[in-house]
Amino acid sequence: MALYDVLLALVPSPVVALNRAAALAMRDGPEAGLALLDELADEPRLRGYHPYPTARADLLRRLGRFPEAAAAYREALELAGTEPERAHLRRRLHAVETPCA
Repeated sequence: MALYDVLLALVPSPVVALNRAAALAMRDGPEAGLALLDELADEPRLRGYHPYPTARADLLRRLGRFPEAAAAYREALELAGTEPERAHLRRRLHAVETPCA
């Protein structure tokens, strides 16, 4: 987190902020990371950038919020640029659409 704080001060960008939110989620849990991601929701430079909805989907999945995670995975799937990315997202989508009991 300290390194992302420095990087964000030096290079303030939404992509750095997105990565900082992911680091925060690893340190403090998915709710903390999701709160930071939600603050970036209206950032125009993240529209069309599939890692944003992918990160949201992953944190929502970790929180057990499967319908919301599925919607975010679908959004990421529409934006993903390569077939390996789409295949990964399809697997993740399938997992939240049919979660284990």
